[in-house]
Amino acid sequence: MAGHIQDRWYKTETDTNGKTVRVKSDRYGTGMRYRARYVGPDGTEKSKSFPDRQKRLAEQWLANIEADMSRGQYVDPRAAKTTFQQFTEKWLTTLGADPNTLESMNSQLRRHAFPHIGSRPLGSFQPGHIREWVSVLEQNGVPGSYGRAIYANVRAALSAAVDDGHLSRNPCSARSVKPPALDPKRVVPWSPERVFAVQKGMPTRYRAMVDLGAGCGMRQGEILGVAVDALDFDSDTLHVVQQLKLCRSRPVFALPKGGKVRDVPLPGPVADALRAHMKQFPPVEITLPWKTPDGPKVTKRLIFLAPGGNHVWRTTLNEEAWKPALVSAGVIPEPETKADGYAAAREHGMHALRHFYASALLDGGENIKAVSEYLGHSNAALTLRIYAHLMPSSQERTRGAIANVYDKARRPT
Repeated sequence: MAGHIQDRWYKTETDTNGKTVRVKSDRYGTGMRYRARYVGPDGTEKSKSFPDRQKRLAEQWLANIEADMSRGQYVDPRAAKTTFQQFTEKWLTTLGADPNTLESMNSQLRRHAFPHIGSRPLGSFQPGHIREWVSVLEQNGVPGSYGRAIYANVRAALSAAVDDGHLSRNPCSARSVKPPALDPKRVVPWSPERVFAVQKGMPTRYRAMVDLGAGCGMRQGEILGVAVDALDFDSDTLHVVQQLKLCRSRPVFALPKGGKVRDVPLPGPVADALRAHMKQFPPVEITLPWKTPDGPKVTKRLIFLAPGGNHVWRTTLNEEAWKPALVSAGVIPEPETKADGYAAAREHGMHALRHFYASALLDGGENIKAVSEYLGHSNAALTLRIYAHLMPSSQERTRGAIANVYDKARRPT
């Protein structure tokens, strides 16, 4: 047994004959009768009280404690009372992740997790609670990919809680628990005609951005942060080594998404467009902090600049250049009045240029591993999951390859 049971309604005394007898204590008939006591792994005594006629339940509770200790699944009852929100907020401060990543995780959890499961004690979590929460996400119309990101954060927090002894098993690991379903939408790449129509609608100083997106597969932040020293015209190579992003609402230079620096082939037409752009709009040195607003200052000769000579703000670019270009190309409707604003165009953001780039490479026969490297994806499996349906069918190649084998075998020698 991991401890012992104290009966608080009786006490042991020695009578005048020296015999040990049980007599009623001052607590007899009031309050909880039994107190199950044991010493935890940390060396401190733990206890739980049970009412009259529940001694067997107290013994069973102690037996379970002993079994959990022997299996390495013991959870301190006091730690189990910590709520999910209390633990997670403290856990986030220990991650040491990128500040933007932490801010995003905080925002996701505050909006979509804490209101539903934040007040639940960690020790009370069951798989059913996670299933119910996932159902709420889907009912609230949270997109599948975004929902999975939120779910991954919750799962990671609960895994940390297991490691720290707040609960014995992550409820997200149960077979019955599934992450939010992915949206069935497939990427539909733009046609070349649409790409060049949108480019034509862009202000002249920003048109080469389309070349870098559609011709090199760069993300918007990478385009905004591309500097002169990233262009190697001698080897026809583009070095994607940084991006321009916001951290706590302030602009900073940082590594590309996921820290994936990469070299991308620089096609001739894109190189020509960049040379012409830099001739018309000479690069200017811009100094910004690295990674965080209080990070070390870094100076880069940026290729793209706002009319005033400063770096380009993403929101300004989207509202004053990109969306008007989408209107001119017939991608989104023109707002009836200025007060109405432009229609939401999430699927037609600058990321559409990356989809075009990937589809063009796959259509040209490039292998999926190379496409993944050029896009800066974490692995080829991610690229395949997004773009597998765009890969050319191999059926005709298979027919031709087998027919050639037969033809050669049947030729007279």
